[in-house]
Amino acid sequence: MNKIVREHYPVENLPEDLRKEFAGFDTVRIVTEDKEELTGLAAVEAMERRYQEHWQKMAARAPFDIGAHRGQVTIEEAVARIRALRDEWDDE
Repeated sequence: MNKIVREHYPVENLPEDLRKEFAGFDTVRIVTEDKEELTGLAAVEAMERRYQEHWQKMAARAPFDIGAHRGQVTIEEAVARIRALRDEWDDE
C-alpha cells in the first residue's frame, strides 16, 4: 500500500469544502493511501514522479535559500538586500 504524508500542509491550499472543516487552523497533517499496491513498472513510475515533483519544488525554492544560512551573509550584505527590496517598493 502506498502512503503519502504531508506535515504542516497549509489549510488555505485545501479545497473549499475541506477548508470549512478546518476553520481556525493554519496547517493540517494529510495522509493519503492507495487501496492497491503498485508493483513493477507502475511503482517505479510513481516513485520517479514523486522524485521529480520534489526536485521541482526544491528548485523553485533555491533562489530564496541562497546565502540564507547563518554565517554566509554579513550584516552589511543583509541590510543592503533589505534596502534594495524596500527601494523597489518605493519606486512603485
